[in-house]
Amino acid sequence: MSEEQKAQEQAQEEILEQNAEQEAPVEDVAETADDALAAAQEEVAAVKDQMLRVQAEMQNVRRRAELDVEKAHKFAVEKFANEMVTVVDNLERGLAAAPEEEATKAIRDGMAMTLDGLINGLARFKVEQVNPEGETFNPELHQAMSMVENPDLAPNTVIAVMQKGYTLNGRLLRPAMVMVSKGAAQIDENA
Repeated sequence: MSEEQKAQEQAQEEILEQNAEQEAPVEDVAETADDALAAAQEEVAAVKDQMLRVQAEMQNVRRRAELDVEKAHKFAVEKFANEMVTVVDNLERGLAAAPEEEATKAIRDGMAMTLDGLINGLARFKVEQVNPEGETFNPELHQAMSMVENPDLAPNTVIAVMQKGYTLNGRLLRPAMVMVSKGAAQIDENA
């Protein structure tokens, strides 16, 4: 064999060796690429899930903030209304205590007009009176101060209102203090 042939055979062997070396890494590279692709897809899915959760949380925060603002607007006058309710009580007591005489007529009329104006002003801000006389006792709106036997009325009927209650936008501002009827004592005929 000539040197030229030996060189050609040696070159062919080197090419075969290189091809053999290249085939093994191509498979390794494909597996590595598949693993990298799967990891990237998992990461994308995790980031998508996290993004959706953050968006949902932001919507919840926005809704809560809107509700808080709405409640703040609705009930901003609550402390003021509590103070004005006391003024209404005092005007009503003053009218009840003033004698109905000709000498006090102008004062009574002035107090009555002031009381009406104050009640109308409170009503414009959704402050409503709770005057349950003759109605069924409601523990959500009324506070029972005493119970009295009264055979003429059904049990749990409000007999008298000692102090009117008030609501602000449907929320109880102050319960009405009331006297409630209870059923008449039962006489056991068999005893």
